[in-house]
Amino acid sequence: MPRQLGELEDAVMTRIWQWNRPVTVREVLEDLQQDRSIAYTTVMTVMDNLHQKGWVRREVEGRAYRYTAVSTRAAYSAALMNEAWSKSDNPAAALVAFFGMMSQEQREALQDAIRIVQPPTAEPHTAEAQITGAQITEASEARTGEARTVEAQSGEAAAEPEEGREAADDVDGPGR
Repeated sequence: MPRQLGELEDAVMTRIWQWNRPVTVREVLEDLQQDRSIAYTTVMTVMDNLHQKGWVRREVEGRAYRYTAVSTRAAYSAALMNEAWSKSDNPAAALVAFFGMMSQEQREALQDAIRIVQPPTAEPHTAEAQITGAQITEASEARTGEARTVEAQSGEAAAEPEEGREAADDVDGPGR
């Protein structure tokens, strides 16, 4: 499981991810110096640490190394979310709470992502595993006061599916 990057590690990785090409310590240093006072050796040490931790690979070019990200920021973010979720004593409740914190734009992005990873012909594993967009909204409202259990929400989804809601609008729960 990945460890969250420190502040300076994140600043360095942000540049490497944004530029999406092999970079030198000097390039990262010059960009960082626009926002803060920082020494060449500090950036060099951070980039070496990122290499040691497996975040970047490096190749020698002349007297310098060129560093390239091993994975994307999206993959890093997903791994952090997965790690946090897997540590919950109630993963389904954690997901409902997380969905409740999302903005409308984030919920729409989530639904788009699910459409991408779930073929339209795929059937959900169980009716209890489905969490609909309406339930995400309900979870958001419940977060402000009254807490509803995940069991009650999934029971309602199985007993009384919303009419007119297409399967593509459903969000898989913990099984996904």
